Amino acid sequence: MRAFLATTGNSALVNVLNRRLPAEWESQDAILLVWPHEHTDWSPMLAEVRHTVQAIIEAIERFEPVILIRSDKWDLPTNDTWARDFGPITIEENGLPVLLDFTFTGWGGKFAAEKDNAVNRKLRTAGAFGTTVLRTVELILEGGSIESDGQGTLLTTTECLLNPNRNPHLSREQIEERLKSELGVTNILWLQHGHLVGDDTDAHIDTLARLCPDKTIVYVACDDPSDEHFASLKAMRQELEQFSGYRLLPLPWPAAKYDSQGHRLPATYANYLVINGAVLVPTYNDPADALALEVIGRAFADREIIGIDCSTLILQHGSLHCITMQIPKGVI
Repeated sequence: MRAFLATTGNSALVNVLNRRLPAEWESQDAILLVWPHEHTDWSPMLAEVRHTVQAIIEAIERFEPVILIRSDKWDLPTNDTWARDFGPITIEENGLPVLLDFTFTGWGGKFAAEKDNAVNRKLRTAGAFGTTVLRTVELILEGGSIESDGQGTLLTTTECLLNPNRNPHLSREQIEERLKSELGVTNILWLQHGHLVGDDTDAHIDTLARLCPDKTIVYVACDDPSDEHFASLKAMRQELEQFSGYRLLPLPWPAAKYDSQGHRLPATYANYLVINGAVLVPTYNDPADALALEVIGRAFADREIIGIDCSTLILQHGSLHCITMQIPKGVI
């Protein structure tokens, strides 16, 4: 495990067209996480969430290193722990890795984000990413809002990327052009339906549906007609069925989870993390946990499937994938 402090850093924009956005299941150098600290919303439950994060770190380190941001030990302040959304998005450019530092605004200005938005530049200056180029991109984009198959296809949602709280000056066509230019993707699959109550991200794709190897998509399915999600997730499934050539694997629906004030929480099995040789799957002390592990195992038959109790993480409306960001092979 490597802990990094930092200062500043930036890189000039290079106009290179030979770009590719790797899939999460490709080889990785490390996983980036943030250690929860008392100056976040985790403060009332700090011991509990640190226990969960420690379990995730230990599981990852069986397979690959962890880069851990320690605001309590180093001069690298963060607003929160959601590394998926402010961490660097790595592309290949002429076969070499390039880190993209998109703008992070706390999911459309809902929460303070100025410290998180500076993390990637500080990590780069501190040497966390070796000599790999870090390029600042003037576009609001969060890692949890996009899914790549590594072969040019991107899966995302209109509710997030077309939300006026992100890039209101850009049309759908302009956003598509920017995604294709910056990430090197050629095909964008848009979902117009699907959401989770309690989700602050405006329907991030990593809470709803995930691209997997061999033209497979795993997705959240609600089988309870009395549940408030039923109609939306049914419509999302119908959209997925219109995408050509995909094998669709439905994830089970956990029982509704609530916080102490009675607010529903966005418990989702889609928020798993793929690492070298394994998949870490969030569980919620729910009867559906076992089936979720089995379904994800069908999508990643060559990897060990490891369940990690994320009941504490969802108390702040996120889960396992949300607090992690993969650093692909060759970056460090």
